This record gives sequence, structure tokens and C-alpha cells, in this order.
Amino acid sequence: MSQAAGCRLSGIVALAATLTSTASLNADDRQLRDQVHTAIEHGRGFLARAQNQNGSWTSPDNRYGLGTTSLALLALLNSGLDTDSDTIQDGLLYLRRSMLGEFPARNYEIALAIMAMVAADDDRNDSGRINALARRLEGNQITAGPNSGLWGYERPHPGGDRSNGQFAVLGLRDAVLYGAPVDRSTWERVRKHWVDFQNEDGGWGYALERPYLHSTGSMTAAGVATLAICQRMLRDSRRDLDAAGKPRCCPESRDSDGTQQALEAGIGWLDRHFRIGANPRDRHTGRWVLYYHYAIERAGRLNRLRFFGDRDWYREGARYYVKGQGGRGSWKGDMSGHERDPIIATSLSLLFLSKGLSPVLINKLEYSARDPSDRTRALSGDWNNHPADVANLTELITGLQKWPKLMTSQVVNIHKLKPDSAIEELMQSKVLVITGSKRPDFDQQQIELLRGYVDHGGFIFAVRNCGSDAFDAGFRDLIRKMYPAGDAELRRLPDDHPVFRSEYQFDADTVELWGVDFGCRTAVMYSPEDLSCLWDKWTVTETPGRSHDLKSMILRNMRIGVNVVAYATGREPPSKLDIESGPVQREFDSQIGASLRIVKLRHEGGWDTAPQALRNLVLALNQRVGLTASTRKDNLPLTDPAVKQFPVLYMHGRYGFSLNRQEQDQLRKHIDNGAVLFADACCGSELFDKSFRDQMDQVFPDHKLNQIPPQHEIFDMTTGLGHRISQATLRVQSSGRGNARLESREQTGQPYLEGIEIDGRYAVVYSKYDLSCALERQSTVACTGYVTEDALRIAVNIVLYAMLQDISLRPSPARSAGEDGVR
Repeated sequence: MSQAAGCRLSGIVALAATLTSTASLNADDRQLRDQVHTAIEHGRGFLARAQNQNGSWTSPDNRYGLGTTSLALLALLNSGLDTDSDTIQDGLLYLRRSMLGEFPARNYEIALAIMAMVAADDDRNDSGRINALARRLEGNQITAGPNSGLWGYERPHPGGDRSNGQFAVLGLRDAVLYGAPVDRSTWERVRKHWVDFQNEDGGWGYALERPYLHSTGSMTAAGVATLAICQRMLRDSRRDLDAAGKPRCCPESRDSDGTQQALEAGIGWLDRHFRIGANPRDRHTGRWVLYYHYAIERAGRLNRLRFFGDRDWYREGARYYVKGQGGRGSWKGDMSGHERDPIIATSLSLLFLSKGLSPVLINKLEYSARDPSDRTRALSGDWNNHPADVANLTELITGLQKWPKLMTSQVVNIHKLKPDSAIEELMQSKVLVITGSKRPDFDQQQIELLRGYVDHGGFIFAVRNCGSDAFDAGFRDLIRKMYPAGDAELRRLPDDHPVFRSEYQFDADTVELWGVDFGCRTAVMYSPEDLSCLWDKWTVTETPGRSHDLKSMILRNMRIGVNVVAYATGREPPSKLDIESGPVQREFDSQIGASLRIVKLRHEGGWDTAPQALRNLVLALNQRVGLTASTRKDNLPLTDPAVKQFPVLYMHGRYGFSLNRQEQDQLRKHIDNGAVLFADACCGSELFDKSFRDQMDQVFPDHKLNQIPPQHEIFDMTTGLGHRISQATLRVQSSGRGNARLESREQTGQPYLEGIEIDGRYAVVYSKYDLSCALERQSTVACTGYVTEDALRIAVNIVLYAMLQDISLRPSPARSAGEDGVR
């Protein structure tokens, strides 16, 4: 950076320092995310250092070397340590050597060994070991008496317990997912025990004998997770088809075996008793806390629950672990049991932090009408006609190539969202699924919330259940209420829409999808076909008795769902803690005293294609840099005299446009007076790009758009609280010809910007690759441009560069542009 530029920039730094105080050290989501990742890294380091020379980890009494080793491996693999690392390979070698003579006898160790080997997926030769271990575990199940469906510590005996039982279920579940056969009767016995012996309060205790009968948090969470697994494993194919051989989508009874009722009662117990600092209702205060947390993680994730009651279980737990980690990276729990061992405690802690951090791919909206006399009670469950639909779709997607692993889905209750953070809560996921067979009625506040979610980059996918005319009419009416000015409407998607090629190839004649185009993309999609009925019937493993035709129908519907989610997310779901849970900070609507005001230029080429992009950029300048840039919307045509009061002009679009002579003259005069024009082509639009270049040739006939050199100061604004950008990731569409599957690839390199240089400064800075849609988090697989974080860094640098061109351009109090800033 030049010395002159550094002097100018130091003025901006000093200005920023006077306009903002030191950032709060409270653990908001962004800070918590960084703390969690740091804690995970330190925890992995501790476990790696604690490994014995022979590849094992051992507990203090050295009785459970195989189990402790398997638990440590499971924690390391789930927290991101590469399977090819020496630590993992040495641990796996120890497991295999330990099983050369005889397989383990203890059920805990058998289950954990299965889970560790499945997580590693290192060598298909392990499939034989996994199958053999699953057979032994299955054979150790208690099959008679009140403890039927449970496991004891070793071979079958009457004294089983639910702790051994839940770990056996976890091991068998992973074995099934890996391809091992497990008999249906095994799962039936598990389900029957947990349903038949649930306590009256909805919880479960450690065992049927006193003093272990009373409900505790750890065992109730184990029961909730176990029943969720049993539901998935006991899919009844006899109910898949009706008498006419068509898929049965709306059966009268959904809970003939009582599993769902038991699940809901167990979740209700956790809603009432949830806490983080202790294992609820345990006889010994503070006992088995980490073990309880590990069960809570499974109960919440497998049942797609973000909250127990009104408590965000993951965020509260994450803060607990960040605060409680020791200096060497380890954790310690209850000092009277196994959790006193830092290896076991650290392994359980890592499992909670890493598995609970799973990205939320899809939110499913619970919106049932409420009882006027008791707002906590729903009048119907119509939103959930197919309970496993979204969970199944997520599980299929997380196993596909090019997608992140261990993604999850959540249920979001619209009645429990807090007004000051509702949009941020919904933005936990880019996709919000709404299903139903009755009219989906929302009040005005909820309609505005859904509109705000879309405005902030969210995507709504609605699916009509049971061929319901009421849902169809109600959803179409909802769209009209969301967009009362008629600026967006529901239309059937044409065959050339990217959603038909985003993952698999379909055509619009055989797949009916409707959509609302808003901003950079189609922001709402609607399927009149009951896709979610067959999502609900999908299973990871082969379901006996199913016809080939039904399997084909299920696969088709699942793939349509994959296409929609791929289009909506670009295969990049947000991290669990990417979205701040509280209201957006540092809004600065006042124009008086603002350190910076930016005007968005109106034109005929889609001037408001990304309506939230500029606001998100300004918020980043305020939060990250410390400015007090105005978040008030100033959207003006170039012919408005007020434009001259803005030092930075912002422009984007997606279509062709032209400027008349007066607009060209005004733009030239304003730039000659020191302003900077910052523009980009939304989604890399070729139409906008061509028009922009044509107009710049006319406005500045003696100057040309040229690449800004990589060494230019605009790529190194670190002195002014900006960024040094030597590398940026660009997503490029590469779909092939005709109807070939839509693909995108990412390439990392020096960011490419062009500019018009006048009198030694870049008066125009332009990106032919998308920045604006990325700033809105609205980019799709069909959008050529920078990924969100890099787009933000580039845009922040451009604005800071524009400010330092003439620091006298900081605005003085200016006349109002109207109540909403639009002229």
C-alpha cells in the first residue's frame, strides 16, 4: 500500500475508533462458533497425546481398553480427524489385533467397536468384523421376562439395564447403516420394552428394580433417542400401499404400536426437566453429566429438535463445554464414576460438541392452529402428516457425493419463535419445508415473518399432502398475502429452470413445480404432488415385501427433493452456529452523524435484484470495521439531485439496461467530483455485463475498464480494518450441453476486479462475477460468483477504498429522501 494511501486510511481508522466501542466479549453465535472449533481442536490434541504406544487408550483401572479405545476413536473421527492420520490408523490397528483371537464379550465394548469402525469406513474388510460383532450383540439381547429387549454387561441374563440397552441399539443401528443384517424381531423387542415400561411421568430410569426405577435425564434422553431409531428400523411395508395398489399417503392411524405417543411423552419430560449443569433427577447431584449430554445430543438430533422446552440444548451445552475445558484441552466430569477419567470425559465432550454442531439442512415448519384458551396446545397435527419425510430426505442427501456429511434437520414451531430473533432462528437453515392437507392459515405477523425469511435469503418449499384442494388454495393465497403489491407471483416452472438439472435430470412435463421468482433466484417452490408421502416411506436399508414399482416411485420423489434442496442451498448448508441467534446488531438508520451513506442506483436492468445485499454489506462495515454507516435505504435514479451527496454509488442487476443522456452526464459529473461507482453483475449475468460495459464506454469514452492489478491496495486494506485478499473462492457453473446435469465447481485464486482509472484513482470498480447475491446468501448452483464470505471481504474492501479517495466526502447532514428512502 502506498504511503499516501496509508495516511488517508489512518484517518478512517481514527474515525472508526471514535464511533464504536470495543466489541463485547459476550459469546454471541459467531464468537461461540470460534470458541467451539477451538475447543474441539484442543480436545483432539489432548486425546492424540494420550494415546498409548500400541495405539490404545486405557482407563485408570485398565479394564475397558477396547471400549475406551473405541470411544476415543469415535470422538476423534466425529470431530474431524482424518481417517488417514497415524492416530486413527494406529487405533484401528489396535482394535483389529484385539479381535484376532476372540471378539469382545462386553456389550458396551462390542457396540463402541462397531461404531468406531463404521465411523472410520477405512477398509471394506472391516465389514466382516462389523457383521460378526453385530451378530454377537444381537445374540446377547435379553429375549424373555420384563427386561426383554435390553442388554446386560455381557451375555444374556435377567439383570439387563437401559444404559447397556441404548449403547447396543446405537451399535446395531450403525451396523445396519453399514449393511449388516439385523433381525426385525430384535428391534421389536427393543421398541416393546421402552414403550411398555415407560414411567407414568413420561421418563425412564436406569432399570426396573429399585432404587433405579425413577426417571432421570440421561435415561429419558436415551429412551427418546432409542424409540426414534426403532421407528426408522421398523418401517411396516404392509401399510405402504392401499387396496388399489397406490401409495397410501394419508392413513387414518399413524401410531398403532404406541411408539409415537411414548416418544412425545418422553420429549415432554425433557421439556419440563431440561438443564445443563446436572443430570436431571439423578439421585447424586452432578453425576453422569457428560453421559447425559451425549444422550441429549442424540435425542435432540434424531428427533430434529432444537429446543427442549424453551432451552436451546446445543448452545447452552456448547457454552458449558467452552467454559469447562481444562488447560491441556481435556474435560473432567463426575469424580465418582468413569467420567473422572479425562479420556472418557473428553471423548464424551467431543461427541456432544461435534455431532451437535451438524449443519441444519432443512427446517420443517410446525404451524398448527392453537387452542385460544391455551396457546401452548395445538389443535391439529396437520403440518406433520408424514413425520419422517424431511428426516429421510436429509439422511439420503447427507450420504451423497459433493454434500457435507452428518447434516441434520429440525422442526421449528412458528408459535415459539421470539419476535426479536425469529428471522435469525429460521435462518438456521436455508430451506423451510411447509406441508399439510388443510388450509395453512397464518396471521399477519407470521406472514411478515415468512416474507422476512425469504428477504434474508431463506427458501420456502411447500408440498401439498393428500391431494388437498384446501392446502393448494391456502398456499396460493399465502403467496398473495406475502407479496400484496403483486411484485412476485406463483408460476409453473419452465423446463429450462435450473432446478430440473441441479442434481438429477427431470423435465417439467413429468415433474410439476411452481415457483416465486424473487431477487437472484426462485425463492419459493411449491409441489402440488405429495412428494413427502414417499419421502416418509424411504428407508436406508431394503424393506422386505416392497414391489419394484414402489421402490422406483420412492426413488423418483426423493431425487426431486434432492434437486430442490440442491438448487436452494448450492450444496452449502450453514454451520450450526453461522447465524446469530439474537437480533442483528449495529443498525444505524439515522443519516445525521453517519460516517458513510451509500446510494443504490435505480435502473431498468433489475436494480433491486438482491434487495438485502447492500444492507448486509453496511451491517458488516458497522460490525466488523466499526463504522456507523447508515442502514437506511437510499434508492435513487441518477437524475435525482440528491445523488451528489453520496460518496459511494452502488449498482447491480441481472438484465440489460441503458442510461439516457441526462443519466450519463450526471454519473460523469458526480464521479469527476470524487465519488466512486461500485457495481457487480448478479449471478454473473451476461446481459447486465454487456450493458454495463457499453454504458461505461459511453460515459467515459477516453477510459476503459481494465483488470485491477493483484498488487493494488484495494486487495490489501488491513491498515484500515479491511482485509488482505490474495485468494478468493469462485463458484463457476459448468453444466455441459443441452439438458446435461447442472454442475458447479469451485476454484480458488486471486480475485478478479475491473476498474476505470481516472487521475490515479479507480473511479469505477466492477465485478463481472456475482457479489450481491452472495451477500444475500441467495447464490445457487446456477449462480457464477464468489462464495459469501469472500464476496463480503471483497465488498468491504471496495467500500473502504472508495472512502479513502477523498475523506472530505464523508456526508454532512443531508435532506431526507422520503420516509422510506425511495424516490
